[in-house]
Amino acid sequence: MKDRSLVQIALYAAIFAVLGLLPRFDLPFAAGVPITAQSMGAMLAGVMLGAWRGALAMVLLLFVVALGAPLLAGGRGGLGVFFTPSVGFIFGWIAVAFVAGWIMQTLRKAPVFPAALIAAVTGGIVVMYAFGIAGMALVGGLSVLDAAKACLIFIPGDAIKAVLVALIAQTVARGLPEALLSRNA
Repeated sequence: MKDRSLVQIALYAAIFAVLGLLPRFDLPFAAGVPITAQSMGAMLAGVMLGAWRGALAMVLLLFVVALGAPLLAGGRGGLGVFFTPSVGFIFGWIAVAFVAGWIMQTLRKAPVFPAALIAAVTGGIVVMYAFGIAGMALVGGLSVLDAAKACLIFIPGDAIKAVLVALIAQTVARGLPEALLSRNA
């Protein structure tokens, strides 16, 4: 792997961590899973870096979190975060970035905005909720149906995040197209 790829992976892991500085909103009816801006970071990593680099950025971030760095929203970090009802969403970020990146690479001939929006929605909502619902059901003590119902509250915010990711990707593609690695890989 080239040095440039390593720097880009670290950069998007850092961007993801910075999104953790935005306040989280705790929802008691969602088994304690908060609303955070960090899911946008996983979408962005995949859309911008492509499948493998985006997924590696999330693996790097989770590794640093596991070491105890308080990089998750609300200053959370350490191994304990992997035993909360949020665990499905947390591990899902790897799949979110991979799927979003894979879709961007597959749709490389399509205009950037719609390709990025499809990638972000598919990865950041469909894939993330599959992982999140499973985690809420297993660790949060909810049935799969109750976990799915609880996730409905997240959809409007995640849809807005997906649009923001698509706008960012389109803006970057206009000004610095070589930075949109998912299209150049």
